[in-house]
Amino acid sequence: MSCLSAIQSLTLRMPVNEAVQARIWAWMLSMPYSPPEEGPMGLRERETESSPNSQKGDMVACDHDRACGKGFSCDRHFGLCVPLRQEGKYCRRDAQCVRGLSCMYGRCIRSIPEGQEGARCKVDKDCGASMCCARHHGERVCKRRLVLGESCFVPDGGLAFSINQICPCDEGLLCRGNGQPQKRETEFVYSPDSTSWTCQVPKH
Repeated sequence: MSCLSAIQSLTLRMPVNEAVQARIWAWMLSMPYSPPEEGPMGLRERETESSPNSQKGDMVACDHDRACGKGFSCDRHFGLCVPLRQEGKYCRRDAQCVRGLSCMYGRCIRSIPEGQEGARCKVDKDCGASMCCARHHGERVCKRRLVLGESCFVPDGGLAFSINQICPCDEGLLCRGNGQPQKRETEFVYSPDSTSWTCQVPKH
């Protein structure tokens, strides 16, 4: 009998509670364990605690925010109405946060006015002067353009480039190598010369 089969058989025979079973299955499937308070039971508890008119154990089902009352949003993953989140709380979209907050990088944060650094954008013209629209932790936001002497190296592609991006050099500057190849301190340190590129004034 394989190790997996033995553990499956053990979990079926032993009178363990749901939390322990969840941990065992999460370990077997190499998945992170989410505590019960983050699952449907937790959503039910938060919803009933915040709604004085609901009976204990009730779950208000939904498929859009309009199905939920004031102060609630629809958690589309579980299909349940849940209380709006305060600043710093986890979120998946703006509608889960209280008014005045936006869901950025997975948390409710204070909304940044359009065009300012850190505000959401789609294209460069959505941002103010000396800024561009680039990804930060996967979210497209306004970032400032690079100034004289700042590193301007970007990878050709890949996951790192897709998640975090930098703006080009500011107007009048060009991204160029400094002509001084970096030397490896040890045999095992990888340090490609291209990473030494910086924003420079064009040579005439």
